[in-house]
Amino acid sequence: MKIGEFEFEIDDMVYEPSDDSFLLANNLDIDFGDKVLEIGTGSGIIAMYASKIADEVIATDINFDAILLSEKNFLANNIKNIKLLFGDLFEPIKKESSENQKFDVILFNTPYLPTEDCEILEDNLNYAFDGGLDGRKVIDNFLNEVKNFLNEGARVQLVQSSLSNVEKTLLKLEELGFSVEITASERFFFEEIVLITGFLH
Repeated sequence: MKIGEFEFEIDDMVYEPSDDSFLLANNLDIDFGDKVLEIGTGSGIIAMYASKIADEVIATDINFDAILLSEKNFLANNIKNIKLLFGDLFEPIKKESSENQKFDVILFNTPYLPTEDCEILEDNLNYAFDGGLDGRKVIDNFLNEVKNFLNEGARVQLVQSSLSNVEKTLLKLEELGFSVEITASERFFFEEIVLITGFLH
């Protein structure tokens, strides 16, 4: 299949690009020369858009099926400036380097859906959705560490749902020293998906 200018494969075990993916892809805040980290790359679509502008992109995922699929998609489009790392959130970055690597932009389309035990999927696709009971299990872990991996004056962009307390994310980022704004949003019948952009002072 084709997405925009990219040749693209999908996989049943990997989140297929959807409205939230394109909300981020169409509103990236990246400058030429930036070093970018994408957490939870999934099929690789966001990293692919980022790679057109950034000098270097590192993309991680906790779902090994996603690593295999995104690698295929990068190869099919002859993209050579994305490095893939397997693991949860920032763990692959810590393992990769004895010194903390820092980035100009960090991107994350978060798993933001509040999820009861009975709703958990018994396969790798679950990683894309499962935000725990309040939808914040992964978001809060991400926010607790994100500042350690950003250069001065860097940006963070994350996608989440109104179902997982957007206000709490905005307040947490402000406490960490970011100026924050909702730079894009899309309303659906039961939720609003927002793109939060934080600028580190």
